[in-house]
Amino acid sequence: MPEKIKYDIDELLDKRQYAKLKDILGHMNEADIVELFETLYGDNFDEEREFLILYRLLPKNLAAEVFSFMNHDMQEHLINAFTDKELREILSKSFIDDTVDLVEEMPANVVARILRNSSTGARRAINDILKYPKDSAGSIMTIEYVNIHKDMTVIEAFDKIRRVGLNKETIYTCYVTENRRLIGFVTVKDLFMAEESDIIGDIMETNIICAETNEDREKVAAMFRKYDFLAIPVVDTDYRLVGIVTFDDAMDVIQDENTEDVSKMYAMTPMEDSYFRTGILRHAGNRIIWLLILMVSMTITGVITMNYENAFAAVPLLVSFMPMIMDTGGNCSSQSSTLIIRGMALDEIRFSDFFKVVFKEFRISLIISAVLALINGVRIYLMYGHSLALSATIAVSIIATVVMSKLIGAALPMLAKKCRLDPAIMAAPLLATIVDLCSIVLYFNIASAILNL
Repeated sequence: MPEKIKYDIDELLDKRQYAKLKDILGHMNEADIVELFETLYGDNFDEEREFLILYRLLPKNLAAEVFSFMNHDMQEHLINAFTDKELREILSKSFIDDTVDLVEEMPANVVARILRNSSTGARRAINDILKYPKDSAGSIMTIEYVNIHKDMTVIEAFDKIRRVGLNKETIYTCYVTENRRLIGFVTVKDLFMAEESDIIGDIMETNIICAETNEDREKVAAMFRKYDFLAIPVVDTDYRLVGIVTFDDAMDVIQDENTEDVSKMYAMTPMEDSYFRTGILRHAGNRIIWLLILMVSMTITGVITMNYENAFAAVPLLVSFMPMIMDTGGNCSSQSSTLIIRGMALDEIRFSDFFKVVFKEFRISLIISAVLALINGVRIYLMYGHSLALSATIAVSIIATVVMSKLIGAALPMLAKKCRLDPAIMAAPLLATIVDLCSIVLYFNIASAILNL
C-alpha cells in the first residue's frame, strides 16, 4: 500500500472531505481497501470511529466485496455496528460460500443475527452446506452457478446467463443438467464460437471431471493443479449437481494445508488464525507440547551415551565428533523427508513407489556419503596425529550415518501416510530426534569395532 494513499486518507479524514474520500475508495481494488484499513488501524479498529466512516463511504456492491476480503475480527466488528438493514444488504450481495465461512467463524450471537437477516433460500443453503464434514468438498462449495438445459439454443443460454449471471460466482462455465443430474458443460467461449441456433446438447462437453460432496477438499484442490480449471462441479452420490468449487476457494485450501504442514514440520500445533491475531498463551501452548516430547525423547540419547563411557575414557577425542555425526545425519534425513513430503503433496509420489524411492535414496546416499567421508577422513588424518584408525572410524561412521539417515528420511513419511497420519509430522524435529538416536548407536559401535574399545 503506497504511503501517499495512506497520508491522503488521513488528511482527508481530518478535513472531513468525505466526497473526495468516497471517490478515492471507489476507484480502489477491494483487496487494496482491506490492506488500507489494516495499515491505518491494525488491530485497533474497534476503537476507531473513522473505520466505520470509511467503510460506509463505499458503494454498496464494492462494500460487499470488501467485506468478504476482511479478516474475521473486522467482519465481527462491522456486523455489531451494522443496522439490520445494512446487514441484510451486505448478506444479499455476498456469495453463499463466503457467508458460510462467516457463520463458521463467528460467535453464536453473531451467527444468530446473520441467519435472522438472511433470506429463506440463503438460510436453507447455508444449513445444507454446514451439514458436510469440515474438510470435504461440500464444505467449500458454492451453489451460485449457471445451469442450463441440453435442449436450449445458444441464444437462449445467453439470455439465461444475462438474467441470472450477476448473482453467480462464475459464468465462464455453464453446467448442463437434466432432472438435476449433471450431464455436461459448456464454456462461454464455446457459446461465442457456436451459431445462435445451435443446440446445447450438440456442443456440450460430456467428459466431465467432478468431485463428490464428501471428497477430501485437499484432493479437490489437487484437481485444480492437475486440470487448470477455474471451477469444478460437485455432485452427490446420485450424480446430481449440488454446487461448484471455484479456483479462489481452492487457493484458500492450498494455503491452509501448506500452513498446517509447515507448522507440523517444525513441531508446532497448527494455528487457526494469523500470527498477530493469535495470543501469546495460544502460541506457547501450540509449541510447548512437541518441545516437551522431543526433550524427553532426547534423554534416551543420554542413556545410550552413558553405555559407552569406556570408549570415552579410552579415546576422549571421540566426544568432539559427536555433534558433527549427529548434525550430518539430521541434515541428510531432513533433505530426503522434505523432498518426499513435497512429492506426496503434489501426488508425484505414492506408497506404491516405496521401494523405488528407498532404492533411489540409497544410491544418492552412497554418492553423498563417499564424498563426505573422504573429505573428513583426510581432514582428521592431517589434523589429529595422522591416526589412520581414527580417520577410518569417522569416515565409516559418516557413510553409515548418511545412508541410514537418507533411508529413514525417505521411508518414515511414506509409512506415516500409509498409516493415515500426516507425513509432515515426520519432518525436521521428530525425524532429527530419531536419526540422532540411531546415529549415536552406529557411531559408537563402529568406533568400538575399529578401535578395539
